[in-house]
Amino acid sequence: MEDVTAQMEHETWQAEQFETLRPKLQSVAYRMLGSTGEAEDAVQEAWLRLSRSDDDAIENLGGWLTTVVARISLDMLRARRARREDTAGDHLPEPIVTNTDSPEEQALLADSVGIALLIVLDTLTPAERLAFVLHDMFDVPFEEIAPIVDRSPTAARKLASRARQRVRGAAPDPEPDIARQREVVDAFLAASRAGDFEGLVAVLDPDVVFRLDLAPAGFREVHGAGDVARTVLARGSRFAPHARPAIVNGMAGVIVDAAGRHNVVAFNVVDGRIRSIDLISVIT
Repeated sequence: MEDVTAQMEHETWQAEQFETLRPKLQSVAYRMLGSTGEAEDAVQEAWLRLSRSDDDAIENLGGWLTTVVARISLDMLRARRARREDTAGDHLPEPIVTNTDSPEEQALLADSVGIALLIVLDTLTPAERLAFVLHDMFDVPFEEIAPIVDRSPTAARKLASRARQRVRGAAPDPEPDIARQREVVDAFLAASRAGDFEGLVAVLDPDVVFRLDLAPAGFREVHGAGDVARTVLARGSRFAPHARPAIVNGMAGVIVDAAGRHNVVAFNVVDGRIRSIDLISVIT
């Protein structure tokens, strides 16, 4: 009886510890996979592996679970690539949307990763992505990363370095003040509603990119302030009046429900102008 009670207490403790670590594990998996659903699957698989393991032999439960989730995510990413379901540039990551700008929600999303950065991560090899995510985002040492990617610590360091160069070149740091982001997005929406071409161009970076992931039509990109402004006025001005503020992956964005579609729009504001717009649209 005592053994049964002790086992039940241990299982309860194990579950409590796992739930405490779940948000971090979910963050690791989402940064690896760009999908909340797949991230949840990876975290659940880690729980199953933990429940079958002798956790008395695990010195650092958080580190062990982070490694397990990373390895599972790496395998899922490689399998997805092998099935040719994840060609970089043919889709957008699954957004995380919050329908309020409340301080409490902002605190919860303080470590969110933007859609623009996830798009760059999609261009990395699976091993580069893992090395960058674990080391640069979660401070995991290269000595622990190396066995996951079957490389030496020095080689793992080089993977992260290559990834870091790609990220710095393609995903500049966004405006950190969400209130300032919102001002720029509001100016964009006002110009869209008014049909103001010059007003739109004024809030767009000259090299802005507008990415549209339209189910079931597919994916397309528009480049340059002029062409993006014309596309917005031609396609989006009728939707702008229905836009509602939202936080999309920790940044100012909007959601639009109109014409039988649910649209999530993410903005990347850099130096006071919109550097990228990402529209994910599905039929409702």
